[in-house]
Amino acid sequence: MNLLNRIILVTFFFLLFVCFSIYAQSKNKIRLGFYNVENFYDVFTDSTREYNAFTQEGDQHWDYNRFQSKRNNIYKVIVALGEGIPPAIMGFCEVENDIVLRELIYKTPLKKFNYQYVNYPSPDRRGIDVAIIYRTDLMRLLSSKPIPVVDPVDSSFKTRDILYASFIISDIDTLHFFVNHWPSRYGGVLSSMNKRMLVARILKHQTDSIFNSFPRAKIVIMGDFNDCPNDESLLKGLQIGDNDVSGLHHNLINLFGEGTTLGFDGTLKHEHQWQIFDQIIVSDFIFNASDNLKYDTGSARIFTAPYLLTEDERYLGKKTFRTYSGPSYIGGFSDHLPIYIDLEWNEKTSITN
Repeated sequence: MNLLNRIILVTFFFLLFVCFSIYAQSKNKIRLGFYNVENFYDVFTDSTREYNAFTQEGDQHWDYNRFQSKRNNIYKVIVALGEGIPPAIMGFCEVENDIVLRELIYKTPLKKFNYQYVNYPSPDRRGIDVAIIYRTDLMRLLSSKPIPVVDPVDSSFKTRDILYASFIISDIDTLHFFVNHWPSRYGGVLSSMNKRMLVARILKHQTDSIFNSFPRAKIVIMGDFNDCPNDESLLKGLQIGDNDVSGLHHNLINLFGEGTTLGFDGTLKHEHQWQIFDQIIVSDFIFNASDNLKYDTGSARIFTAPYLLTEDERYLGKKTFRTYSGPSYIGGFSDHLPIYIDLEWNEKTSITN
């Protein structure tokens, strides 16, 4: 064998090794996303509910063509967020029911990716719920339940349930998952703060319960919290720690907190200011894990693309490209931007809780 052939052969095996390494790395990483999809309603009138604005006869004149456009827009965002490979799991808020979820995962190209969904009806006045879709080729559902939010001093208060689900990820680790959509700031930040604090404490009770049974539990909390990372509901109600701590048992760490590089200024815009209402929080045993499933450091991102934004003529700069602007249909995506993180692992090992 002459020198040239040897060089070609060595180069070939080197490239083969590089390709194999890249492939192996991609196989050992999964993406988790969250998206407030803003009023993802079906087109049917619900006779059990007073709020039916999103119907053909309702105030928003919501018909199947507009629904299809909304559904396809959400599909496009999911695929783009996954960089061509749809995420292993997506949490949503502002979905009406399982009808819209089935349309999304069975009637778009997402049907090729083995998605199933988790969703329970909640008592929200407008009929919007939280939900999960997940890829059954990458994870196995162990259990799920809605966690009601009940105010002991106000029996008339109604809001979205917290959605809990546990999964085994690629047969290597167990993940406890909470999807949230906390009460809005409607009526003022201070006057509504106690409602978000209520949900925070209910969620904290749930995570403490898991830690009591499984001290090294791996927990992911995601949602639209209608509060920023430095607000009291998150810092004091949920008792979130800083993202530079290590070795603190039961600590929850906000991956979208202050000092993090997220790729964009916020997930929604109020007047001239971008805010981060949408966040992903993990337990210390994901953030500081040395084996099995762990956080891929620096992977927390706010996903944006030119088509998700439009010119903000009133407050300047950009703003989110919504489906409606007031009563006017403009055919956009959502008033929120989606977020995601990556989890990774080194090799298949025994399952932990």
